Amino acid sequence: MLDNIVSEILSSSKRAVARGITLVENESPSSSQLLKSLFKNTGRAHIIGITGPPGAGKSTVTNVLTKLLRKNNFKVGIIAVDPSSPFTGGALLGDRIRMQEIGTDADVFIRSMATRGSLGGLSRKAREACEILDASGKDFIIIETVGVGQSELDIAQTADTTIVVLVPESGDAVQTMKAGLMEIGDIFVINKSDREGADALSVALKTMLHLKMKETDDWDVKVVKTVGLQNKGIDELYKEIERHKTYLEKNGKLHEKRKENLIKQINELVNNKLENKFWTSERKKELEKNLEDIINRQSNPYDFVEELFKVESL
Repeated sequence: MLDNIVSEILSSSKRAVARGITLVENESPSSSQLLKSLFKNTGRAHIIGITGPPGAGKSTVTNVLTKLLRKNNFKVGIIAVDPSSPFTGGALLGDRIRMQEIGTDADVFIRSMATRGSLGGLSRKAREACEILDASGKDFIIIETVGVGQSELDIAQTADTTIVVLVPESGDAVQTMKAGLMEIGDIFVINKSDREGADALSVALKTMLHLKMKETDDWDVKVVKTVGLQNKGIDELYKEIERHKTYLEKNGKLHEKRKENLIKQINELVNNKLENKFWTSERKKELEKNLEDIINRQSNPYDFVEELFKVESL
């Protein structure tokens, strides 16, 4: 059964890809073996992260960018991360409904995923979904994140190229982004740039980007103005993506970046494994038994944790 899913994913079957991602999302026992079987066929797709505050038009930019990529005969996978409850799931709703137009394309796969409690704005399973899409032969994978603000930095540790989408009204928010989104953007997009304030925001962004540049920085971050609904500026955005992709490949930065991302992924896998191994049913019972004393300050969490480790070493 699993062998069939693997071979079908490698043959770009949409149904098999959807099934594989579902196995990963539901943490099915077979999902680990699936990812192991597919891993040697990954690493070929270029991952684009699209982030920014809510209402910036990230879905619109994703939609028109995908159309352009398809025009250039690239196969595209899209992971749209929703701030949805894990109980209701991340349905393809709201402004993502317009993506259904490109979703009928045989070489475009769209999946909406819930954040499932991930504070970084990126579903913990989104990376594994990217591996499945990569193995299925996608040339580009676009991850569109929920847009929760400065905490949304996980995307930079997954994507090869990170695009920050803003709107002219974002001017007041730029100051709060100095230590957040400003640090992770490889390309900045001012969408809905036909609105008042677009030029002023462009100047402000360019000034801030210039001020934060170090002597060691050799990537020139550009600010691109777009009007997604009118398909304006998307050609320039695509050229910037290609320019950044070429830059990463020529300077060995892509290998370096993916190495760092892999270290983070391995650390997460180890932490999850240790956490699952540590919290046996006995330890969970011990926690329940001591919780009231800790709440009433008759004990403390520090001594309790030390005792847990004394009872049985990992």
